[in-house]
Amino acid sequence: MTRWASARVLGLRLRLLLTFALLGVTTTAVVASGSYVQARTVILQQAQDAAVMSLTDQLTKVYPIVQLPPTQGDLDLLAQRLSDREGFAVVVYRGMRSQGGAEVADPLTPELREQVGDGRIAWQRVSFDGQPWLLIGTQLDIDRPGVPSRPSGLEVYSVRNLVPEQQSINRLATRAWQTGALSLVLAVLLALLAARGVLRPVRDLGRAARRLGEGDLSTRLTVRGADELADVARTFNDTAGTLERQVGELRRMESDARRFVADVSHELRTPLAAMTAVTDVLDEEAEHLPGDAGRAARLVSRETENLTHLVNDLIEVSRFDSGTARLALDDVDVAAAVTATLRIRGWADRVRAELPPGVVARLDPRRLDVIVANLVGNAFRHGAEPVSVRLRADADWVTIEVADRGPGLDPAVLPHVFDRFYKADTARTRSEGSGLGLAISWENARLHRHGERRGSLVAGNTPGGGAVFTLCLPRDPADVGGAR
Repeated sequence: MTRWASARVLGLRLRLLLTFALLGVTTTAVVASGSYVQARTVILQQAQDAAVMSLTDQLTKVYPIVQLPPTQGDLDLLAQRLSDREGFAVVVYRGMRSQGGAEVADPLTPELREQVGDGRIAWQRVSFDGQPWLLIGTQLDIDRPGVPSRPSGLEVYSVRNLVPEQQSINRLATRAWQTGALSLVLAVLLALLAARGVLRPVRDLGRAARRLGEGDLSTRLTVRGADELADVARTFNDTAGTLERQVGELRRMESDARRFVADVSHELRTPLAAMTAVTDVLDEEAEHLPGDAGRAARLVSRETENLTHLVNDLIEVSRFDSGTARLALDDVDVAAAVTATLRIRGWADRVRAELPPGVVARLDPRRLDVIVANLVGNAFRHGAEPVSVRLRADADWVTIEVADRGPGLDPAVLPHVFDRFYKADTARTRSEGSGLGLAISWENARLHRHGERRGSLVAGNTPGGGAVFTLCLPRDPADVGGAR
């Protein structure tokens, strides 16, 4: 599987794990926190109700006070009777005070005393020295026969330690955390199982798509089940089958077309050789033929030459397509070879050449001649003079630039410059060349290669206007045979 496909599968697995984990943690947190809050409320409420009932029972046993105002001894006795092992009592009467235990110096809060002073039974949970306490307070009434009851001013407070209840709450919280951790582990395990079941078809699909992209059109997926992933696998198989049939048909048609072009080109060489011999005779006699006959003889000679060039180009293209094109390497003085190309075609005086001597490369001289001739001829036909040829070289590569001062290449044309039979002007149905020159030059450049890098031919425009073609060839290429 490719690095991209692995990253995608890893991302899906991570998202599934995070989703299940988040769902498990959220569910556990909601349930555990709800249970914790409810249980905490119940525990504290039970402790509070039990403390109120205990205080009420104790007050019933020790009440009433014999006389008012009570003495300090009466307050001490009442506080002692109301204190037990679960807590202690505080009795207050105006300026007097008695505390039945010494655990807390002053446990009463102003808020609680204010509520008790208003004649209400009040309670409050507070913390002293890091321990929770429950404070319950009430004011005793004076109840005499025939007289309405009224507050006596005697305040009684019960102080209960809530450490046992807090320990129960802490144990409940610990169980909630443990339950959450266990739920998280279960969620991760479920996520791994789900990821394995979901991502295996995705991984198989990725591998199959990679093989299909590499050209193995017989790739198919095994369809398992009847879910959405099975539908995807069936769709992939149907698409791969259709693609295999269509590509097979296209390859057959392409092979037939190449074979047809090659066969026709080779079959035309014999009659063209005879026609060329006849046109040579016509060229010699054209000057002596009158009027239309002379023009017709020259036209036949020119078109026969064009047809010969076209057939030769088609034969060359068929070699590239079949992979039979080969390099005939030789040590070449590049500057001398380019100069010879220009001189043979009569362009030596029309081209501005910057050809430093001493640049030697191991190239195919015939293919170098074809490339340079096509580029310079194309500059004369479609550009404007002056046309320049510039040679540069380093330790590994040779660069030849052919530039002109014409209008340059339209940006829309640049991607198609090296396409076969491509014409920038679609209205131009007839041209001097075959439409294959630049395509053949590009293929000839790619035949030369050094290691993993191939020779290249690139088209562009100069900043000052005009087209420029840049040819890069290795100085010591490896002859690897075919063009592809």
